[in-house]
Amino acid sequence: MTKQEMLQLKMTATRVRMGVVEATHAAKSGHPGGSLSAADALTYLYFKEMQINPESPKDPDRDRLVLSKGHAAPALYSVLAERGFFPVEDLRGLRHDGSYLEGHPNMNKVPGVDMSTGSLGQGVSAACGMALAARLQGAGVNVYTLLGDGELNEGECWEAFMLASHYKLDNLCIMVDVNNLQIDGATGDVMSTEPLDQKMDAFGFNTIVCNGNSMTELEQAFVLFERAHGSGKPTCFLLHTTKGLGVSYMEDSADWHGKAPNDEEYEQAMSELRETYESLEKEIERNNG
Repeated sequence: MTKQEMLQLKMTATRVRMGVVEATHAAKSGHPGGSLSAADALTYLYFKEMQINPESPKDPDRDRLVLSKGHAAPALYSVLAERGFFPVEDLRGLRHDGSYLEGHPNMNKVPGVDMSTGSLGQGVSAACGMALAARLQGAGVNVYTLLGDGELNEGECWEAFMLASHYKLDNLCIMVDVNNLQIDGATGDVMSTEPLDQKMDAFGFNTIVCNGNSMTELEQAFVLFERAHGSGKPTCFLLHTTKGLGVSYMEDSADWHGKAPNDEEYEQAMSELRETYESLEKEIERNNG
């Protein structure tokens, strides 16, 4: 990836964050914190990694993404809108009566959503089934799923990990958004799941630890996932991120797990994100020389 490409991805991720803030503010509810922490990984997936076509969202040969942390729907919706699956303006309809953008992803209503999710732990199980089905059909399809680190409190996650290893699903990439916070506080205080890297290794995974808010490290992680094809080992990314990243007053705060910004907070958030975006634009101009 060139520097120019990396900067363009960062700009896209910033627009995605703007979409998260727009959507949750308009809805007066939602989950901005974990959506903002996941914005970079989802941006990289949809703009660099996944084989998808917004003109054909049900293409049987497409790669799949299951948002197991379904409450981060604002981030997924914002990425899908930026990628061209539906108009960006529709984000303001989040959680409104009559809108197809519900509080959690609905595969029957939203173009580009591959699985309806919300109940934590179930999405990763569905992703395992998709990966196994693709292999049985001989399809060259990759399946990606994004979990929250708090979600790992659910026993169903660990059953799914056991299944993925048993069936040697090397076309499956499980990504854990390790932002160290969940609805009730710090994950280490609520129910520690550390050491995650050693546990995923023990479950038979190709485990990769990286900065989930760095496009450069995400690129390296996905290269390692591709190299694991044929190994018989599923891959797990432990993405170390910052909850609420991009909006100063939301960063590293469990308070912003599940509440929307008011009008004043919205203006501050959008001002900060616009400043970030303009800074990236200037850097691109300097890079073009």
